[in-house]
Amino acid sequence: METFIDFWNNIQSWQRITILMGGMIFFWLLEGYYPLSRQSFNRYKHAGVNLVFLATTVLLNVILGLITLKVCAYTSENQIGLLNIIHIPLWLKIVFGLMLMDFFSQYAPHWLMHKVKFMWRFHMIHHSDTHVDVTTGTRHHPGEWLFRETTTILGVLLIGVPVWMYFLYRSASALFTHFNHANIRVPLWLDKPISWIFISPNMHKVHHHYKRPYTDTNYSNIFSIWDRLFGTFAYVDPNQLRYGLDVLEDATDQDLLYQFKLPFNKNIKTDE
Repeated sequence: METFIDFWNNIQSWQRITILMGGMIFFWLLEGYYPLSRQSFNRYKHAGVNLVFLATTVLLNVILGLITLKVCAYTSENQIGLLNIIHIPLWLKIVFGLMLMDFFSQYAPHWLMHKVKFMWRFHMIHHSDTHVDVTTGTRHHPGEWLFRETTTILGVLLIGVPVWMYFLYRSASALFTHFNHANIRVPLWLDKPISWIFISPNMHKVHHHYKRPYTDTNYSNIFSIWDRLFGTFAYVDPNQLRYGLDVLEDATDQDLLYQFKLPFNKNIKTDE
């Protein structure tokens, strides 16, 4: 276990990038062989648009990540936060740490962005993608990332997340983002059992349906427990779903300038 912790404590930037991009490339290739739906669109252009959003996220993460790491170090030095108070085996602390970080970094801000209209305007960019695939997981407006990182820092303080666990969580979260957004065909007999504990591809696709109530379900990224606990879990045959948003024209989903300006466009309705 010491070797495991030491790896995440000293993980290099190139290793983190390899995990992020390696996972994305793996599922992007898998989509070509086992697609959930054979959508008629230019996969390369679609990926290019979404990777522009990824670039802005990476830039913000470099800046805000430094602050989060300082907070991680602070919790360890001062022994504050839940994980520094309870006395349980290390493996259990890792499980609890990842579960709670999934709540503070994903479920909570995601739920808020669907309930607070100002925040929803930024999150609409993610939902405006009419061809959901692995690259959709990287499609976030810079403003949205500010919301997510704010609750992440709060979570780090309350949970008492050390630096190594933060890096472990970030990598696990990235891989699950690729997995559950990927346009891959997972048989029901496998996908449904996965959804009992984790966020499965079919489960997350429900969240990308073009209108409510399905848009307002399945907010978690790694563990399905939070959606089940708070009554936001939904499971629907993915073949019955349509991606995008009912308040936007489908043709605007790959217009970068339009998408970046969308949160400030008062002519766009926030709901129907």
